Amino acid sequence: MTNQFDPRKELKVNAIENGTVIDHIPAQNVFQVIKILGLEGFDNQILFGTNLDSYKFGKKGIIKVSNRFFAPDEINKIALAAPSATLIVIRDYQIVEKTTVTIPDQILNIVKCFNPNCITNHENIPTKFTVVSKEDIKLRCHYCEKITSKDDISFR
Repeated sequence: MTNQFDPRKELKVNAIENGTVIDHIPAQNVFQVIKILGLEGFDNQILFGTNLDSYKFGKKGIIKVSNRFFAPDEINKIALAAPSATLIVIRDYQIVEKTTVTIPDQILNIVKCFNPNCITNHENIPTKFTVVSKEDIKLRCHYCEKITSKDDISFR
């Protein structure tokens, strides 16, 4: 007797004509990346998956966004939330660029200071951080010099 169900291990989805794929996101960070990029209200097609098998990471997430390309400050947000992420830019169904995100040495105006007494939390002053550690992300505020760790990062 033959099995009428195909025991496939992969799900096929439509390719996007133009847009960006964010791959190799830590599985637990997919929804954070969606939120910090403001994709919840985006009108074009978005496909995401989480807890997908990955040879390199064990489990991973992926986000495919049609007709959206990310600005440098958005890419920096992705790097802070998902330092292992890969960005794949697609134009006319072809991969035109593939890069791994990198955490910059300076973070400007995209993260809030963890210190409630910092001047940036009371005045209209852009935040500025020096990245102290890229492995276990730690940011030093330019104004109050307090260290914000990865678990305490809050995006503006």
